[in-house]
Amino acid sequence: MSKGWGEDTRKNFVDHLYKALEDRLVRTYKDDITLPRGESVGPALLEAIEESKFAVIIFSKNYADSSWCLDELVHIMKCRDERGLIIIPIFYDVEPTEVRKQKGDFGKAFAKLTKMSVRRKLFAKQETLKVKMWRKALVDASNISGWEPKNVANGHEAAVIQIIVDAISDKLLSPNSDIDEDEEFVGMRARAQDLIKSLEIGTGGVRMVGIWGIGGGGKTTLATSVYMKINHHFQGHCIKVDNIREESSKSDLKKLQEDILKGLLKIEGSVQNVDQIIRSRLRNSKVLILLDDVDDREQLQALVGSKKWFGDGSRIIITTRNEQLLKSHRVDYISQVRLLSHDEANQLLKRHAYNEVDPVKDYETLSSRVVSYSAGLPLALKVLGSFLYDKDEKEWMSTLDRLKQIPESEIVEKLKISYDGLKKVEKELFLDIACFFRGKKKDNKMEIFEACGFHPDIGIKVLIQKALITINLDGYFNMHDLVQEMAHYIVRGEHPDNPEKHSRVWKDEDISNMSIEDATMENDKIEALGDYKIRDLVPSQFFKFVSNLKKLRWIHVDMGNVSNVDNVEGPNFLSNELRYISLGYYPATPFPDSFQPMNLVVLKIYKSFQTELWRSHKRLPQLKVLQLREMRKLASTPNFDGLPCLQRLELCFCDDLEEIHPSIGNHRSLKSVEVKFCRNLRMFPTIFKMDKLELLEISYCHKSLKFPDIQSNMESLVQLTLNGICIEGLLSSIGERCTSLISLELHNCFVIRSIEIDFDGLKHLKYFRFDGKAQPGNDGKAQPGKMLLTHCLQRLDLVGCCLEDGELPSAIGEMSNLQELNLMDNNFSKLHFSISQLTRLKLLNLRGCKRLLELPQLPSSIAILLADECNSLTDMGDFYVDCKRLWYASLICSNMVIDGNRFLQTMLQGETADENHCVTLYLQGLEIPKGFTPCLREGRKCTLQLPENWCSEFCGLLMCAVSKNDLLDLLYPTITIQQVTGGLPGMDFEDDVVWKENVDYTLPISDIKDLTLVGYIPLASLRHTNWWDSTYKKLSFSISINECSGFGVRLVGRKGGSGPTETSEEILTDSYSGISDGKYDYTPGFRIKHDSKNLLAISPPRY
Repeated sequence: MSKGWGEDTRKNFVDHLYKALEDRLVRTYKDDITLPRGESVGPALLEAIEESKFAVIIFSKNYADSSWCLDELVHIMKCRDERGLIIIPIFYDVEPTEVRKQKGDFGKAFAKLTKMSVRRKLFAKQETLKVKMWRKALVDASNISGWEPKNVANGHEAAVIQIIVDAISDKLLSPNSDIDEDEEFVGMRARAQDLIKSLEIGTGGVRMVGIWGIGGGGKTTLATSVYMKINHHFQGHCIKVDNIREESSKSDLKKLQEDILKGLLKIEGSVQNVDQIIRSRLRNSKVLILLDDVDDREQLQALVGSKKWFGDGSRIIITTRNEQLLKSHRVDYISQVRLLSHDEANQLLKRHAYNEVDPVKDYETLSSRVVSYSAGLPLALKVLGSFLYDKDEKEWMSTLDRLKQIPESEIVEKLKISYDGLKKVEKELFLDIACFFRGKKKDNKMEIFEACGFHPDIGIKVLIQKALITINLDGYFNMHDLVQEMAHYIVRGEHPDNPEKHSRVWKDEDISNMSIEDATMENDKIEALGDYKIRDLVPSQFFKFVSNLKKLRWIHVDMGNVSNVDNVEGPNFLSNELRYISLGYYPATPFPDSFQPMNLVVLKIYKSFQTELWRSHKRLPQLKVLQLREMRKLASTPNFDGLPCLQRLELCFCDDLEEIHPSIGNHRSLKSVEVKFCRNLRMFPTIFKMDKLELLEISYCHKSLKFPDIQSNMESLVQLTLNGICIEGLLSSIGERCTSLISLELHNCFVIRSIEIDFDGLKHLKYFRFDGKAQPGNDGKAQPGKMLLTHCLQRLDLVGCCLEDGELPSAIGEMSNLQELNLMDNNFSKLHFSISQLTRLKLLNLRGCKRLLELPQLPSSIAILLADECNSLTDMGDFYVDCKRLWYASLICSNMVIDGNRFLQTMLQGETADENHCVTLYLQGLEIPKGFTPCLREGRKCTLQLPENWCSEFCGLLMCAVSKNDLLDLLYPTITIQQVTGGLPGMDFEDDVVWKENVDYTLPISDIKDLTLVGYIPLASLRHTNWWDSTYKKLSFSISINECSGFGVRLVGRKGGSGPTETSEEILTDSYSGISDGKYDYTPGFRIKHDSKNLLAISPPRY
């Protein structure tokens, strides 16, 4: 901003105004401060005027006696006309009319200047062109509305200046100003506006806002842009403290406290008693503080320890790489910095890399590679752009190729700051994730982390809070490409081309190369070999390589593509440092005798040809997990006395296993035992003392295998699952010895007579499943018989028991706690007890009950109803009216007849579709009635014109889709919603397809036709998504059903015209969270598959 004035105001009003503008951080040009002397009418001043957005002209009595002032005024007015310069005139002790007409004292000064010029014979006898220009500039400027200080604030100069500065600041730094014009702030406009909104400028109280994210991600840029836009609200009481992490390491925090005080209170010299002054002097001041790059809680405590330190209206902005710092300091609003979009990244790169004078050939293609490599990281775009600015095409290509192997050091060092701040165990955890587990499911890798002593529950949270890793909605690890490159850079260290010197080896080719080489020297560097699959490699070479790894911490190797591995010698040495072992197709030889892994926690062997794990007795004091799968030749298990800390044992598909070592019956640490498909196992040892056993499953072993004898109480056993074994012994001991059971599942079990189970002793049992599906030749299949069911049951499954009318236990109607009832694949025609009395029942499964003639009267609590393939059903009654909490139903029955008009009219009137309640219905035989038109259209895409005030006048969206012959598509659809610009009112079909989902297989079912999906989505459930915007005018919908014969969407009116209501985010959820001890989730909702500003993709659940 530039300023023009006369000598009579220079040292008073002008000085005060200049100081006030500077305090507001308004960059101001003033000739005796900003511009060197001797250049008052030269190019420096003219350039300053041309670069300004505003020009303040202070007209005073003596203004017009200076040709310098008038020449400056002419240039200012020229810039107004040609450049859009905004003029702000101030009439100091003169009237606008005096300036306009050159009258009064102002006119005398102007006349005096003109006479002096005549005496110097500059003008001769007539007015020259310059005088005309002066007069025109004075007239034009005085016609602009400006300030008259004597008429403002009763003429009090300090107040006048304050008002003028406020007005100038509001205009100059308004939130609508284009912040993206500055090359440093590309892409920051929307982000800055969101952050400014969170600061709640103009409201009372003290508010702290935090920005966190990856290094180089734009936190400082965003915070600075916001600081510049709002500082004018704080009357000069503003300070930006940069690089706190670095500065606090150079000196103590007293120095930073002193800097804040000096900046806010304009104190000169040293400051004593800093803590006391901060608490006493600032509590009455409205201040703005930006703390950049905080990395320690002590810094926040020392600099902005309490809101009580600052006056009403104060705002504090904090940037950090560590989200937890903001949470622990109880910051009011926390925002993770969003990386740049592809278009924003292109724009930023162009400002740094594009050489307009000598542009590189094929810039668009090359720049696209840089943008892709940078993945939205502003730091990478700036660094690489500046480096590539003057490079030719060949140099661009060479740089990009080199980056694949060696990342740019400036970028790495910036990112590495977050890594350096980790504890040692967190560093090891991060490097393992970056090298081996990006793109892998977190839950599947926790065993490795726990085995290595990484305390992953805490460590992973720290890595997320420091923006080093992310976990997506499906639970998979991810991270920024450059963060992973930084991790690889750290692991490679000083030997980037020699993997034998690296602590981790993750590339298959590196492992293969090291194995092929005649590596006989010991290696004390490599700690981990992960997810390696031997392909074109002789196993003996690999085992020779492994035998040299003395510091190996964990190994996960699959030799599945190697033939004749049963004839191969295993390694002659395995590192005793191993904590986790997972080996597939391991050779027939046992582990070497020298292998004494005292710290081994997890041992998993699958598809191995070993007959025994080790020859002699071994003691593995830390082993917690032993998993042996498909070890077809395994003849015996280890002696479990040598595994005192074992918690989980799994034996699966061990065909030659005939007995389990009897020591297991006295094992006092085991919590879970699973023995499955060991077809020659005829005896499970007697259980004497297994104090901590919580889960026991014995499935599909030799049919003569009986449930083991139990000699003592198993007070910890809560889950018992038995499949295909004789359960004669169970009946006499379960009620007496297993009194803590919560879940009991009996599948295809055998006894000599029918079961008569008394659950009276099982006071805690919540789930009982009796699956009576018969196997060929099993004449002794157990039958339910009498069952005195406990009232504590929450879930009851009687599946495939061939129960006829009258054979269902009548006690079911009295089980007041029952939440799930599964009667699938039975032969009754109706239920002979009152389902409606089960007021807590949420799920009823009647699938495959082909003789069922009618649906029972259902309790209003029902959330999920499953009645597919009940082909004797012809009428579903009024369940959709009675069941107010129903949100999912599947009634695909070949003979069903549904009154479509009545059904959909009920939905449209909101009687089933509650304002905050999602509904998904799969039906057969429902033709969409004419009353639904013009919404229904052929095909799988439609659009919906939204009326005015649609957010307040309507409560939800009703969708219908009809598929003639593709059941699979209908059961697993994805619905996408996008904004559409333009269009006519009402529904209209569009030929273009915006969503396409590939289906690898279909399930043709010839007798199922006219399948209909009806879905209701409350608007309240969409308000929490990133996609939501109440200003939408038109929406496009598409559904991923390839053979869709009809699809339509319409709005559902709000009952009683009530206003919009808030709802829980659980209604539209990213993952399902079922009830305690339950199988299903009863929270009505659709699964989010994609959520962005441009597109929302959702999918209904399927049961």
